[in-house]
Amino acid sequence: MKNFEYTIKDENGIHARPAGMLVKEASKFNSDIVLESGEKKADAKKIFAVMSMNVKCGDKLSVLIEGSDEAQAEKVLYEFFCNNL
Repeated sequence: MKNFEYTIKDENGIHARPAGMLVKEASKFNSDIVLESGEKKADAKKIFAVMSMNVKCGDKLSVLIEGSDEAQAEKVLYEFFCNNL
């Protein structure tokens, strides 16, 4: 299992556009990818789950990745978060 934490810097949080982009990136991998923020959890491959987390600017998000391509997924998703959120 791989994981990383990221503090959201986008002033709008994870709104529709970046949520859609995140789901698209996460869906490229076979690994299970779960987002956690406080008590909220979501499958990163499901747009409604990601949107329902209601993640705001300044929220800390944990990204948990488990599966056959977890190392590559961790690298790509961390880069995605740094560049987009």
